[in-house]
Amino acid sequence: MYQLNTHASFDSAHFLAGYEGKCRNLHGHRWKLSVTIQKEKVEEQGQTRGMVVDFGELKDKVKEIADEFDHALIMEKDTLKTKTIEALREEDFRIIEVKFRPTAENFARYFYDRIKQDGYDVSYVEVYETPNNCAIYGE
Repeated sequence: MYQLNTHASFDSAHFLAGYEGKCRNLHGHRWKLSVTIQKEKVEEQGQTRGMVVDFGELKDKVKEIADEFDHALIMEKDTLKTKTIEALREEDFRIIEVKFRPTAENFARYFYDRIKQDGYDVSYVEVYETPNNCAIYGE
């Protein structure tokens, strides 16, 4: 089995509504998204002969997804009061509402699903909140 890995990073803020600890407060991370894809055989013909996929194509896809979250406040939908969100938007803050609690574990699953939808045979995805702590999702 061949595996390729690439990664991208993004900076963003989040908080964990309902959590009883310091992560309930708004805080930021330098998130690192690491994606590993797999394939039993390399391509036999064409421009990508001898490759699983073109690394440039894979790197661009992972960076594109990471860039969607860069320099934003990521929050679970319906966890802040409407007037709080309105006030932040009046200040031109970039807010991304997701349907899940924005934990490293949930992001690993989210990114796995996104990259798989784009046709890649994903082995697993790692999401680092800090240089020493990551969540991994694979099927």
